[in-house]
Amino acid sequence: MKEPYRLRINGGVVSPGELKYICEAAEGLGLDAISFGSRQDIIFPEEIDESKFDEFDKIQFIKPKRDGIENIVSSYVSADILPSTSWLTSDRYLYVIEQFKHRLSLRVNVTDPKQRLVPLYTGNVNFIASEHEDYWYLYVRLPGWGKTQMYPALIYSWDMDKIELAIENILQEEPETIETLFELVSDAVDTNNRTVDKPLEVPFYPFPYYEGMNRIGTDSYWLGLYWRNNRYDLAFLKAMCDLCSENKIGKISITPWKSFIVKGIPSKSKLQWEKLLGKFGINVRHSMLEMNWHVPVNNKDALSLKKYLVTNFDQNDISTYGLTFGITSHESDTYNFTSIVIEKNKQPEAIGDFKIRDTYNLLYAKKFDPNTREYIMHVQDVDKVELPGLLMELSQLYFEQLGTEHEEEKTVEIALEKFEEEIYQCKDCLTVYNKAYGDITQNIAKNTNFDSLPNTYECSLCEAPKSHFEKKVLVK
Repeated sequence: MKEPYRLRINGGVVSPGELKYICEAAEGLGLDAISFGSRQDIIFPEEIDESKFDEFDKIQFIKPKRDGIENIVSSYVSADILPSTSWLTSDRYLYVIEQFKHRLSLRVNVTDPKQRLVPLYTGNVNFIASEHEDYWYLYVRLPGWGKTQMYPALIYSWDMDKIELAIENILQEEPETIETLFELVSDAVDTNNRTVDKPLEVPFYPFPYYEGMNRIGTDSYWLGLYWRNNRYDLAFLKAMCDLCSENKIGKISITPWKSFIVKGIPSKSKLQWEKLLGKFGINVRHSMLEMNWHVPVNNKDALSLKKYLVTNFDQNDISTYGLTFGITSHESDTYNFTSIVIEKNKQPEAIGDFKIRDTYNLLYAKKFDPNTREYIMHVQDVDKVELPGLLMELSQLYFEQLGTEHEEEKTVEIALEKFEEEIYQCKDCLTVYNKAYGDITQNIAKNTNFDSLPNTYECSLCEAPKSHFEKKVLVK
């Protein structure tokens, strides 16, 4: 299958005017629908005439594998409608992702750890919001690296683009460790890094239902739209863009689940939107059984397998609330980001007229949480007809263990109830020095006592002297 043309949509955020122009361009190229990709980009699902590209000079047509250009993913789509970090507002997202103006050659994610709709670790460079305003954890998995590693400093919002660009520029040096990468980036650019004072905590939330008309506050709604075939009709999209403009809605958000969300629909316009959906026959009440799937674009075999499995779930009246499923193959180079993964194996070479049936592996994320980035092999080399029963078995296992991890955490907390930890906090900006992490921004190794720091030590954020730090005792 040929790689389809895509349009880079920065952070998955597009204005109604831009989307309408894209739809008109798609029509001019002979299409009647567009699709959405798992990196919140727009896909032209069929072959198009390259000779007409000059007619649409506002669009850059790309093929990521061929052109080496990637899209930036963001969880802007979840702002205001899902749990969120307090300082990370819709406006803050837009300011941050607007920095990334160069042609990205690495996959970049900008996400909030408190939401569940957008995966945190599927990029090469993953910025994840911390509790400190305008500071981000950075998790890196460069091409060739076996696992994702945490960058040993928090990144300032207005340094994100230049740090990502510095990482791109030093790829030729093939850094193999995060420490080497940190040293090379620090030599290349001046930044306002902050020390990491505690590990990233990613709370567990069940996967949300993201379709239909839903209230925000008292005077507006958000609308989520999902089409199972991932072919969004151009005539409908253009009419929807016009209604967005009429309602002064400035942004449309694409999700990584081949769907999109419109936020800020005025209460007084709700009937207008319902009439629009009715006019085009749009269904907004799909079952969670089929909305929580990640399926490769334009892959008829994968779509057929999904339909077969969802039908079995439905016939057996099975609940999969909170779970997500992904279909992939042995040759895929994308990172998994679903609770359960169905992996198609490579077929052995056929001998004579002997027909070989496809076989599959089933994997599930540790605690069924893809943010653990650890996958456990459940079964290998099973036939298609065995998959429904095995998936139902895994779903049952998920519900049996759901919540038990919190009980385990409570037990640990009780056991450590009287444990005290000393930290030192800057009185000027409240930055914390924790000896467990040291301060790599000033070449201070882990487990270095504060008293052992040189007298010239300064706060990594505001450069206050060592004397401005005061001892605090945390009781855990």
